[in-house]
Amino acid sequence: MTFGKFAARFALVTACSLMTATPAFAQFWQCVTYARKISGIDIHGNANTWWGKAKGHYERGHEPREGAVLAFASHGKMRLGHVAMVSKIVSDREVLLTHANWSRPGRVETDVRAVDVSPAGDWSEVKVWYGPIGDLGTSVYPTKGFIYANAASADDGDTLDAAVTIAQQDAKSANLVALAATQRF
Repeated sequence: MTFGKFAARFALVTACSLMTATPAFAQFWQCVTYARKISGIDIHGNANTWWGKAKGHYERGHEPREGAVLAFASHGKMRLGHVAMVSKIVSDREVLLTHANWSRPGRVETDVRAVDVSPAGDWSEVKVWYGPIGDLGTSVYPTKGFIYANAASADDGDTLDAAVTIAQQDAKSANLVALAATQRF
């Protein structure tokens, strides 16, 4: 076999093995895009901004609920924070999280343990499952709290103002449609 034929076969085998190792549907996920997709909470920006951006748009609190997003504060190497969705409540101090870009860059992890280790039991500090060691990680991470998937209550002024603005826009649109219907083109 000549060197040229060997090189061509080697390139073909390498290309084929790479295609099977990384399927076409594989995707590199950031925590924010994945959390937004699975929770329905439509917040954009780095994870460390979600808590502030949720104010007035979503209820927030310090009690886990299924479907809520746990917002991690910036901390150490995690400069941009982190967000993860609560997929199941195990006990008052343990939940299962579904999130992306934690143990392995860009990968999704489903139903991994997170434990409240805060002295007050208020979920302000947690330990999270870390795949490479097959157990809870050794680090304690500060959190800001949970963002709940339902909209903020109507007594929140920001939400009420937004509802009035939307109603005004709808009325203007209806007037424009009525006006356009009377015009001859």
